Amino acid sequence: MLNNQNVRSLIIDYMDYNSAAMQRDHTLLSRFPKQRSELPEPYRNIYAEHYKRNREGASAASSLSQRMESWMHRKVAADVLNHTEPKRTLEIGAGNLNHLPYEPDAGRYDVLEPLSDLVENSPHRSRVANVYRDWSEIQYVQYDRIISVAAFEHFCDLPDVVRRCAGLLAPAGKLRTAVPSEGTLLWRWGWKFTTGLEFRLRYHLDYGVLMKHEHVNTAAEIEAVLNMYFESVQRCVFGISPSWSFYQFFQCQSSSAHKRAGV
Repeated sequence: MLNNQNVRSLIIDYMDYNSAAMQRDHTLLSRFPKQRSELPEPYRNIYAEHYKRNREGASAASSLSQRMESWMHRKVAADVLNHTEPKRTLEIGAGNLNHLPYEPDAGRYDVLEPLSDLVENSPHRSRVANVYRDWSEIQYVQYDRIISVAAFEHFCDLPDVVRRCAGLLAPAGKLRTAVPSEGTLLWRWGWKFTTGLEFRLRYHLDYGVLMKHEHVNTAAEIEAVLNMYFESVQRCVFGISPSWSFYQFFQCQSSSAHKRAGV
């Protein structure tokens, strides 16, 4: 049930979403790096179990969530589905490689994932050329594509991540990223009455606490940071509009002159 406090919180989030979308300067950058909220002990105790169930689609809510998330995967992979020319790809925050089945088996495919055990234990590991745990390991290579699915909302120092992506792209390269519409009413209602309800029934805990710990960036903040580092940012949404959507997809690109200027 929505009480007055919940309604006020939703309205504030909606206002924050739209105000963040207008910021392109030091006012936005001053928010970073962010500090992730500490997860209370009851949540830490069930975190690994919940993550495993969620990734495996072991419940009705997580299965539905994965079907909806497929929109993000399809959008990110759309540029290579009908092309035979191999492209060098780097995936940021690859997790257990659940995006890889959407990609054609062509071209070099590297991943950046600090939790490398997730990659090593994936049935798709053989398709990955290089597994990087840290940015410093990526040297002497440029990519035609840098991709990411449901990861940018998790990065505490998002501007640093986006800056590094821009620097690793080949002259005609593109950053393609899809994220949940964190900070919007529709997104909050979506998880509150599906995964959130199931989470409360199973663990007797508030799923919002876990979401606050995991999702440190809103979709509007992500868009604003992308616009600071890329000359062209194109967006499409799974919904009616950015502020009334479940997911958003961004394709970002800069000219060689823009890169040389260090923007």
